[in-house]
Amino acid sequence: MGKLRWQLIIALGGLVLIAGLLLTQVPGPDQVAPEPVRGGTYAEAIVGSPVRLNPILDEYNQVDRDIDRLLYSGLVRFDAQGAPQPDLAENWAISADGMSYTVSLRPTAKWHDGIPVSSDDVIYTYSKLQDADFPGPADLHAMWEQIELTKIDDRTVQFRLPEPFAPFLDYLSLGLLPDHLLRGVSSSGLVDHPINLQPIGTGPFRFVGFEVEDGAIRRVSLAAFEDYYGQPPYLDRVDLHFFASQSEALQAYESGDVQGVAAPSADTLRTLLADPETNIYSARLPSTGVVFLNTRHPEKTFLADKRVRQALLLAVNRQSIIDRAFGGQAVVATGPVLPGTWAFSQSLAALPFDPERAASLLDAAGWETPVGAAEGSPEYVRSSEDLPLAFTLVYPDDAAHQVVAQALQDYWRRLGIVVTLTAAPASSILTEYLEPRAFEAALIELDLSRYPDPDPYPFWHDSQAEGGQNYSGFNDRNTSIWLEQARTTPDLGTRAELYRSFQYRFQDQMPSLFLYHPVYTTAVSALMQGVTLGPMVDPSDRFGGIERWYVLARRARSQVSEGDQDG
Repeated sequence: MGKLRWQLIIALGGLVLIAGLLLTQVPGPDQVAPEPVRGGTYAEAIVGSPVRLNPILDEYNQVDRDIDRLLYSGLVRFDAQGAPQPDLAENWAISADGMSYTVSLRPTAKWHDGIPVSSDDVIYTYSKLQDADFPGPADLHAMWEQIELTKIDDRTVQFRLPEPFAPFLDYLSLGLLPDHLLRGVSSSGLVDHPINLQPIGTGPFRFVGFEVEDGAIRRVSLAAFEDYYGQPPYLDRVDLHFFASQSEALQAYESGDVQGVAAPSADTLRTLLADPETNIYSARLPSTGVVFLNTRHPEKTFLADKRVRQALLLAVNRQSIIDRAFGGQAVVATGPVLPGTWAFSQSLAALPFDPERAASLLDAAGWETPVGAAEGSPEYVRSSEDLPLAFTLVYPDDAAHQVVAQALQDYWRRLGIVVTLTAAPASSILTEYLEPRAFEAALIELDLSRYPDPDPYPFWHDSQAEGGQNYSGFNDRNTSIWLEQARTTPDLGTRAELYRSFQYRFQDQMPSLFLYHPVYTTAVSALMQGVTLGPMVDPSDRFGGIERWYVLARRARSQVSEGDQDG
């Protein structure tokens, strides 16, 4: 399972994510905190349109995932730190060898048509990923076809893995499909099955219907599911409105047709920020801007020297780059483990902008500055034994990454390093540069979405340096041992300790340069209360706590807040 869990996606660029402050209201000493009351509707504007509402087929359409997040639930969900928690599963047990996961279902869980959730639903859903005609990601199919599914009884299922794989619980978050409605339907048969437009799930909201205009779906309406096994939603209804552009979404918000705008663009957000009746929420996305350094390059052998690699990062003002490329709204990266997660080392600080220390490291590594050349001039190039300190940086050919690449070039030029920039189509950087190791340095964005487990093994274990995803060619035995142990033990405490060791070692060795984490932003009317946004695995996670959102509230003496109705 060496390549499981992580996907490398080159950001297509042009997207600027603007973060806002999480606005909260704290009652004063003479006030009584509002008591949410059941009722009301939340309507949100989304740019895009649904295709099919099916949790095993929504990989390639964010709008589908947004809706499925409300309609479906999986065996496992994740808390704010990315740790697995029971969802449809009541509990689970992991065998001593880490190869068997036995899951027991909640006895109260029901489908939206009233049928109890059973082991047959679990078997059906995951067996579709094993089908040879599964139309989803190939690596997901490759993993599941190795796993044995066994029905123990009506409420208990066992998953048998070919080898220990600690991130396995992540894969049990997939929304379940109803066996009683789909038995006998293959994976390919699901693609055009009527259930995709009349979905039956187990989530907090059930499907009511579509509104279609000129042959296109303009709105989907969902109603609170009365028999939901978890906390019942305060909201009676959620309506998602679909638009072709940000300007249309903004117009719908300003006219009062919707109370929220998902992922507003920079221009849209500037308008929304000026509205005192709008709250802006933001959260770190599971994505990282990183410069891979080819430590095994046959000519640029200086990239194998950790002092050079450390100097490259210390010479860069990452916050300034964030300000210029992303409007100041991203998070400086500490390393390869996402902040805010259970595996992140809180005691490890991001390296500072320290060009003086960077210069000292290069001096110690034998890279001398030319005598008499002014810093920053074309002649100011460090060298060692008549070889200039120079390399090429390939980057995605979009506006945002061009700003990042040019800023890196400028910072490194001040240090006496010549960097040649090469723009390439984002889709080609993986296949033409990284996979064949035909690069010296490559600026890319890692998209780590959908699965919160960190599992850095594929990118940094020495076994993946030849033909795997360890594109930097990082070869460090200590790191590899820790990563091996961390992905084979299911105990989170033990894994967290191993990952802490890994993070400190990584910062010392610096095989690649982690720059920033972009953020996701959503705008919601101030009338909507109880909204929170934590670290996200997918943009659809903005609905992770929607059961606690409310518009109606009862205050002291049974009074409701201004604009509210009696509950």
